[in-house]
Amino acid sequence: MLKMAQQKAALSFELVAKCSVTRARASTMILPHGPVELPMFMPVATQASLKGLTPEQLESLGCRLCLNNTYHLGLKPGQATLDAVGGAHRLQSWNHNILTDSGGFQMVSLLKLAKITEEGVRFLSPHDGSPMLLTPEHSMSLQNSIGSDIMMQLDDVIATTSPDKDRMVEAMHRSVRWLDRCIEAHKYPEKQNLFCIIQGGLDLDLRRECVKEMVKRDTPGIAIGGLSGGEEKAKYCAVVRTCTEMLPDMKPRYVMGVGYPEDLVVSVALGADMFDCVWPTRTARFGNAVTSKGTLNLRHASYAADFTPVDEDCGCPCCRPEEAGGLGITKAYIHHLTGKETAGAHVLTMHNVYYLLDLMRKARMAIIAGTYPDFVKEFFGKIYSYDKAEYPVWAVDALKTVGVDLTET
Repeated sequence: MLKMAQQKAALSFELVAKCSVTRARASTMILPHGPVELPMFMPVATQASLKGLTPEQLESLGCRLCLNNTYHLGLKPGQATLDAVGGAHRLQSWNHNILTDSGGFQMVSLLKLAKITEEGVRFLSPHDGSPMLLTPEHSMSLQNSIGSDIMMQLDDVIATTSPDKDRMVEAMHRSVRWLDRCIEAHKYPEKQNLFCIIQGGLDLDLRRECVKEMVKRDTPGIAIGGLSGGEEKAKYCAVVRTCTEMLPDMKPRYVMGVGYPEDLVVSVALGADMFDCVWPTRTARFGNAVTSKGTLNLRHASYAADFTPVDEDCGCPCCRPEEAGGLGITKAYIHHLTGKETAGAHVLTMHNVYYLLDLMRKARMAIIAGTYPDFVKEFFGKIYSYDKAEYPVWAVDALKTVGVDLTET
């Protein structure tokens, strides 16, 4: 039985501009803890903490929406503690918006610990081996206790590389049924927004079928899930393009688990608005800096006497010179710290998060100015030193489908 999301949502959406060439959009999404400008990247604070940064530092970088994980917070600190403290905003001293993943992704990442049935997902806790049943109803209850501004439905997730077509069909239909149960169980639609998640693997017909069913439920926002699982980039782009072509204009579109800069820029051109990924923070802990000229491994000996900023085009507190109110951190200093002092990971995390937040801010400005195709060409040009032979084929081909030819002179 189809369950319509309650009409009074805690989200308003304004479409500010659309690219005249690509499918890129600039918009503003107003949530209970303030407005969020789209397109945007969400840093991942899985366990109510962004590794390496304080809430105040994350706020200073311009972040207004970060991600917590329902599965992990349900295990620790647990629902009773969340209820006692008044939700995750108070727990982590974060006065801006929070999005919570439902826990469904753990079906893939912790599959050896999970058993999936129509009832829900039975997990063995990776902390102590204790059993946990995550149903659509329990996921909603946990997210209501967390108090997130955006809640994700519990969906049935399988790896995109799975060859089992029958399982893919089952997962897609089950995700629709579970959305109906989530809508029914959601206690506070007037102050928390439930997003549906489109499934269907890499089968474009299944994706189209799922889009039709999910759109009928009229949730405040719509996510494209089940990607970033090792599939070919060309197939990823085909799924994103197929889904966004069918989605309503006046709802935010969230592609889950995406964080590489090239992926963001291309996905925005294909019509997506929101992204998240642990990669920029995780890779910082290995000494990698995300820059306008590609990712640099600052552990390499070649940076030992490099006294230039991490990225001369970056305005983050680490890269800005002292005379401009920044720290004036150099590659040589981070090279010295990485692998020895936690301050190295801290500085690089700040830089990497700022870079992706700022990349999406600049993309938004370009869309509003009507120059997004030029922005895309300049972005790829800088990363690949304007050597068109080095441009990734998947990106060239995907951008051609929305009117941007990276190979033209």
